[in-house]
Amino acid sequence: QVQLVESGGGLVQAGGSLRLSCAASGRSFSNYSMAWFRQAPGKEREFVAAISWSGGKTYYADSVKGRFAISRDNAKNTVYLQMNSLKPEDRAVYYCAARIGGSITTSRGAYDYWGQGTQVTVTS
Repeated sequence: QVQLVESGGGLVQAGGSLRLSCAASGRSFSNYSMAWFRQAPGKEREFVAAISWSGGKTYYADSVKGRFAISRDNAKNTVYLQMNSLKPEDRAVYYCAARIGGSITTSRGAYDYWGQGTQVTVTS
């Protein structure tokens, strides 16, 4: 069992930056590939970024590529999402997700554990 707790969301002006954190409890964090998803009001939850268990592989949605960066610190059981050049359309609740083993994937259904989400609001 893994519990995920996101933090770092907030209100920021367009062009600004935020860094989200996701702290995982439980053992074997380094065995999990991790991802960030987001859900805007009235829309389905969508993939943002993913990182392999070692951190050696990452993948991004086209909408955030070049602006967001996912990373992890297995010693701290934490995954991060650095968000730069934020746009109003990035406004959403951001969720951290964990997947036992396997390769990184953009598929929401492939993830086994989810956090409760953290709100990101970007004003124009």
